[in-house]
Amino acid sequence: MPGLDAAELLAAYDEQLRAQVPERLPPGEHAEWDGPVVRFWGGPGGGWVLYRDLGGLDGSELDDLIARQVRFFAERGSRFEWKYHGHDLPADLTVRLRAAGLEPEEQETVVIARVADVARPPEPPAGLGLREVTERHDLDRIARMEEAVWGVERSWLADMIESERSVDPASISVVVAEADGEVVCAAWVRFATGTEFATLWGGATLPAWRGRGIYRATVAHRASLAAARGYRYLEVDASDDSRPILERLGFLAVTTTTPYVWSP
Repeated sequence: MPGLDAAELLAAYDEQLRAQVPERLPPGEHAEWDGPVVRFWGGPGGGWVLYRDLGGLDGSELDDLIARQVRFFAERGSRFEWKYHGHDLPADLTVRLRAAGLEPEEQETVVIARVADVARPPEPPAGLGLREVTERHDLDRIARMEEAVWGVERSWLADMIESERSVDPASISVVVAEADGEVVCAAWVRFATGTEFATLWGGATLPAWRGRGIYRATVAHRASLAAARGYRYLEVDASDDSRPILERLGFLAVTTTTPYVWSP
């Protein structure tokens, strides 16, 4: 099978995934276009500003676009994330975002693999089981596990997944890794309708269980779910911790992404 081409993968990612608006949104969540960007608001995870590109906007016109997003979310008292990518233009976009009061969070790397290269039976360590979950009490258990990992309140995560499932249960699959009834890792896969991509999220693991291949097992399991649905590619916004694991599994880095966040 031919090797992966980073430029081709990036072009497909830009065209198919960026600024994609689902046909059905969770209750209370809205999406609306403002020039080249689409903003999502009203959902449990806060607001988002996405775009495929900025259509050549620069200078004062770009500053006005950014300022309109800040005003929009300020009027609602809501934080929002501007999803910036390392190949976005113009070159001074990040300077303009910071000047408008948005602050960068940790940079991640966009990595992509062919589903066929990654899908395989998962091999979790002995004493640990993988299962897919749908019930609210399991989503709450996932949120508590994430709170233990990150040290911040994450109840909104259960709300977000539940709201997505309420409008389209087939759009997302959630898997947990459990040992003696305790959730030690959780991860989910979103199936982007009308595209060749399934996207992988989560993967946080309790410290005592790291280094045992659990994350790798959840990737294989989710890749198999994507294969069963006929998806061609897997995409991950990878942290510095997960990127080496994913690259060993056949993922290729194509760009970076950094959340620029504004908060009331």
